[in-house]
Amino acid sequence: MSLMQGFPPAPEDRATLANWRTRPFNAWAFHHVREVVPSAEIRNDPANVRVLAKGDTDLSAANLDQAIDGMANDALVILHKGKVVHESYRNGMTRHDPHILMSVSKSMLGLVMGTLVERGEVAVDDLLTKYLPELSGTAYGGATIRHALDMQVGLEFEEDYTATSGVIVDYRKAANWNPLAPGDEAGDLRSFQERLTNSTGPHGKTFYYASPVTDMLAWLMERATGLRFADLISQRLLAPMGAETSGYVTVDRIGGARGAGGMCLTARDLALVGQLMIEGGARDGVQIIPKSWIDDIITQGDNSAWKRGDFLDKFENQNMHYRAKWYVHPGKTPLIHGLGIHGQFLFVDPVRELSIAWFSSEGMPTDQGWLDHVMTSVERIRDAIAI
Repeated sequence: MSLMQGFPPAPEDRATLANWRTRPFNAWAFHHVREVVPSAEIRNDPANVRVLAKGDTDLSAANLDQAIDGMANDALVILHKGKVVHESYRNGMTRHDPHILMSVSKSMLGLVMGTLVERGEVAVDDLLTKYLPELSGTAYGGATIRHALDMQVGLEFEEDYTATSGVIVDYRKAANWNPLAPGDEAGDLRSFQERLTNSTGPHGKTFYYASPVTDMLAWLMERATGLRFADLISQRLLAPMGAETSGYVTVDRIGGARGAGGMCLTARDLALVGQLMIEGGARDGVQIIPKSWIDDIITQGDNSAWKRGDFLDKFENQNMHYRAKWYVHPGKTPLIHGLGIHGQFLFVDPVRELSIAWFSSEGMPTDQGWLDHVMTSVERIRDAIAI
């Protein structure tokens, strides 16, 4: 790859704020995000790293070469029973490079919110405006933390990733993800939230995917704990679980974290989050994420809200739900996963003790073809492991 090679790189080979999410530039930028967008470090604890041993689970029936070939896959790490049974990297990425999670960031936030609930720092039935009275005159009025966690806030926001103008472009400029045009005011994520005054209907009825809702929760978590979001994720997840490498999260012009999509972790550490869930949120007998919170994610989602929502067709009308920022396919062998644009995934199969971290730099933000391919590939991996 000639991208970002030499100094200075040739103009046509430079990843910039204007092109970093498009092909071919995202193949480099997605694991160099902090060189494009300002960020805050999510520290690991070098004295408390969980060393992952190599495993010998036979995955030949899953045909992993077929799963990766033809896809813009950057990294694939598979853990079985807490051991690495597959690890591969492409596009110059290594095991030490944090890669952007996109909306899998939401799932990380959803886990950490469980620690706030357990400690009594928030309650899921609290109104959002209890912590953020600045939002009293917006579409968030009357919504609870539970509504926000489950994407059931009746807030009008068109999540059109291909739009070149409108509210989502304004949102990206506020997040520091897009360059400002001449005459633009340099806003931020918090001031942007106050613009969201239009409603789509009552809260708590329909799954309605709107990323700013999760950025709002990151702000709320900071307000409730007195900790910066990056430090909160570090202290309550990354460091205690034994992450091998520090991560980071993109921030806006006043340090506001992009909790909805700006988190960056290595593939190993993302897979380790899945392993933590498999182990009921505990490591070596020390509870990190409440087990009751993880159990609630798996069993307590609102299927009726999901069926009324706008993602039903993406998963072929499957019987599933969305809970605390996680997609859940229930049943005797449930599959829990986070999903991010351009092909980011974390899959967790607690029964098979299987965790799969999948990073990509797909050209299209969303595409039914690559989504179906990944889901089919994951089912082959699951089928290769006897229960």
